Amino acid sequence: MIPQSFDYTAPKSLEEALALMEGGERKILAGGMSLIPLMKLRLAQPAEVVDLGRVPGLDSITEVDGVVRIGAMTTHHAVETSPVIRAHCPLLVETAAQIGDVQVRNMGTMGGSIAHADPAADYPAALVALEARIHLVSAHSDRTVVAADFFQDAFTTAIEPGEIVLDIEVPKEPSNEGSRYEKFPHPASGFAVVGVAARIRKNGNGIAMARVGVTGMGTHAFRDRAAEELLEKGASIADAAAVVGSGEQPNADLFASADYRRHLARVHAVRALTAALSRAS
Repeated sequence: MIPQSFDYTAPKSLEEALALMEGGERKILAGGMSLIPLMKLRLAQPAEVVDLGRVPGLDSITEVDGVVRIGAMTTHHAVETSPVIRAHCPLLVETAAQIGDVQVRNMGTMGGSIAHADPAADYPAALVALEARIHLVSAHSDRTVVAADFFQDAFTTAIEPGEIVLDIEVPKEPSNEGSRYEKFPHPASGFAVVGVAARIRKNGNGIAMARVGVTGMGTHAFRDRAAEELLEKGASIADAAAVVGSGEQPNADLFASADYRRHLARVHAVRALTAALSRAS
């Protein structure tokens, strides 16, 4: 299909981009993997598209003072292959490698993906498990939001009008920590029917810290704090995984019922937690 007529602007500086986003019915174009299909279906009809592709510095990956900063325009392929992220945040490398196909990973961006906030996207599970912070800026504001608060509902985030995602801040994983992302991909789209990201930090023979992020199951990614608390109190992985999603209302569609999604979440939680514990060892 053909999208509705729209204006196109390609600012060459962040200041110019933020000024453009102050008013009007404008949409940010990052990688275009979500916005362009929506425009073709006329589910999105922006009066103007602001392309961030020419704004310098938005695709940088740096590590300073124990924090890895990933620019919003960093492609999934760059996340997957970055030596910095591989060394300090391997969970994101593993997650990015499972997004879509080669073409999508070469064009799609991390900032664009999380701003779109598809309920079945892969990054959100990893980001909530990593306790990442999303750096948002506008012409008049500069703030960060923890990932667990950033994803609010289906295709709904904490981004306010005029704001854009500048970068994603992820703490370095300690050497005594292990992580893993496991998902059941939809055979047609590659999106997560359910995906589980797990982090475990050991303390002697016990688990000092556990984080479990789940995507695809509900309207948005969430941390399963009940499972985390059980693991930190000495429960087995099987017992902790058995409560994953207990307080959530799972999505249901022609491919997977609510009960099946809950089952998948628990099966993949066992796999992710087992691998994370092994890596922490």
